[in-house]
Amino acid sequence: MAQQPEHRKAVKAQQQLAESAGELKESAREQTDSADRRTVLAADRTVLAAERTYAAWVRTGMAALASGVGARALLDPVAGAWLVLSTGSLLILFGIFCFVAAVWRQLFPGVPPPQPDTRRLPPGLLVAFNSSLVLVSLMALIGIWRLY
Repeated sequence: MAQQPEHRKAVKAQQQLAESAGELKESAREQTDSADRRTVLAADRTVLAAERTYAAWVRTGMAALASGVGARALLDPVAGAWLVLSTGSLLILFGIFCFVAAVWRQLFPGVPPPQPDTRRLPPGLLVAFNSSLVLVSLMALIGIWRLY
């Protein structure tokens, strides 16, 4: 009879140990799922940050292009032709650099992030859009040189 309470205690301890092991397994699975989800969300944030950076490069290029064309109109009456041409040309060339850098950074980001849920901008669209901006910039550059 003395062994029966000992035996019950041992069985109860084994049941508690089995329940605890099951809870640990479930907890480990939930942590793994949570870590995987955080990794995917981080990858999504990386994609969106890259798109914001692309937009900033294009915005800067557009501002430089507009400034280069505007320099011709604003500086022509008050400055010499060499200053007008050099200022306008540098600004337009900087705009072209920005358009090329925008595509370069978007297509070659360095270390690839984990697979995101967010879709990336199609590379062909980026190249086509920025190529047209480069052509417009080159036409503007030709235009400010042609007037002299």
